[in-house]
Amino acid sequence: MTIAEQIAARKFPPFSLSGLLKSTFAPEPGQRVCILIDLANPQDIKDFKFLEDPSLTIQRNAITHFYEGLKNGALAELGLTGGEIFAYEVTGGSNLDLPDTAFTPEGKEVSLSKDVYPNYDIILCISTYSATAPLTAFAKQYGFRGATLHGLNPIILSTGLAVNYDDVSREAELLRLGMTRADWVEIDFEVAGQKHTLHLDLGQQEAQKSHGLCRGKEPDVANLPAGEIYYVPTGASGSFPMKYEDGTIGIMRVADGRVQKADFLSGNAKTVEEHNAKLASDPVTGELGELGFGTQLLPFSGRDIQDEKVRGTIHVATGRSDHLGGSLTPEKFANHKNATHDDILFAPHKTPEIRVVQARMFRNGETTVLIEDFEPSAYLNGLLA
Repeated sequence: MTIAEQIAARKFPPFSLSGLLKSTFAPEPGQRVCILIDLANPQDIKDFKFLEDPSLTIQRNAITHFYEGLKNGALAELGLTGGEIFAYEVTGGSNLDLPDTAFTPEGKEVSLSKDVYPNYDIILCISTYSATAPLTAFAKQYGFRGATLHGLNPIILSTGLAVNYDDVSREAELLRLGMTRADWVEIDFEVAGQKHTLHLDLGQQEAQKSHGLCRGKEPDVANLPAGEIYYVPTGASGSFPMKYEDGTIGIMRVADGRVQKADFLSGNAKTVEEHNAKLASDPVTGELGELGFGTQLLPFSGRDIQDEKVRGTIHVATGRSDHLGGSLTPEKFANHKNATHDDILFAPHKTPEIRVVQARMFRNGETTVLIEDFEPSAYLNGLLA
């Protein structure tokens, strides 16, 4: 069966907040949990005024399924305390540092670093933009565990957050063992009759996994939904197509581990011009800081947070990499607002114009095919058999 057929045939249990918290954190009775959300005007959390805006679907889901879920049973069922919610100002970019000021539903202004991070054992961040990088740094500083769930929508709730994360972790480990210590990965692309190859050096590093389990006593942050194998490249060269948010397609020219320049292919030429200006003024924004492979059988949700976890998809990312074990930290950017970690996802529903002809790795002196036309190879399938 193809990946699409396997996904269509899969059945998911109903979403359970208690089940998710138990699966991800295995929390101990008495531990304190809270929720963070982001708003353009964080003071709109007072008396939950923001719920009057029908466009704030992520934040509404945070209230309905998490805030109310905690108050209406999950806290008591798991023996947890807390359940408070705080709103901070939306950052405007993926993995940008979080502001320190936040507000409560009573209208009180609080400091995240003084009033929240040190006083909670588990922090759930349900936001517009990913907060994994900054929250991971704060977790290490203040000692809490957490999860980031940006882009939360009904499909994610009913599928990616309803799975058994012990199963996700087991499958991710099987794939990780079959992909770890690779010398390099190459990805062949085809777009508008052009062929491009991106070469990513991996330096025989240990592959890492995002598997949804955050059960230890050590500070840690899970990115949910989880399910990927990833690396921080040690170098990169070649070229690859990228689809911008407005649908424009450019060709990224890569050397010395970074996108050096983008060539316009189709769409809005100004979009590529603006990207090139950013690359010229702040070169580290083009650094390739991640290579990831999805591991789960999940339906596409329209949100990269889940869709990059679907088996058969590939993503690379530019920018900040410190939360993945890389060395690119916010202070190395010329402009603080550029210190993002931006995933570039290649998936049949999102980039139908771009064909991933093949992805292959070189490991132990052999070249092994991993993916062809968004379908896992016999090698990958064999790791899970």
